[in-house]
Amino acid sequence: VISITDGQIYLLTDLFYAGIRPAISTGLSVSRVGGAAQIKAIRQVAGRLRLDLTQYRELAAFAQFASDLDKRTKDQLERGKRMTELLKQNQYEPMPITQQVIVLFAGTSGYLDDVAVEQVQAFEKELLRFLSSSHPDIERAIAKEKAVSEQTEKALRAAIDEFKKSSPLIEKPVRATAERETAPQKGGKLQSARRAAERETVKEK
Repeated sequence: VISITDGQIYLLTDLFYAGIRPAISTGLSVSRVGGAAQIKAIRQVAGRLRLDLTQYRELAAFAQFASDLDKRTKDQLERGKRMTELLKQNQYEPMPITQQVIVLFAGTSGYLDDVAVEQVQAFEKELLRFLSSSHPDIERAIAKEKAVSEQTEKALRAAIDEFKKSSPLIEKPVRATAERETAPQKGGKLQSARRAAERETVKEK
């Protein structure tokens, strides 16, 4: 019997060996404190996170036996993979609440959808480093207001968009990449003509 008087954290061995650490079961864990101990900013960016992760793990289990999944389900699975990766945390590496707000906002808003799963943690670190050096006012605003105001959200979205434009961690569309690889190099025809002319000159000599 598990008492829920004070709540409990339920850990799963399967999650631990799958590399998801801390291996907390979002569906079985219960908190009596909950939102009362959270600042408004966390509730704003992670309000549906627990439910979304629970649904993702249920879908992931179902997807192992299903071959034909609709686009919505596939998109939900892909985002769930990235959110799971985003929530991984190394031992003895606490994260300031303001940075938690930023990365959760990025994940739940879909900014990681075009980042490869294995690059999520690298993207997270680079994003925080970029914001700290180029837009420190955003983190200061969150710390001061304890919330994500409309103005702060607008600034945060613009900053993330700016970072993504220059980030090498963004997945490139396969079609665009293939077109670039198969496209003739600039000046290719001119170089070919020159080589042909040189061969003709050699023959004449």
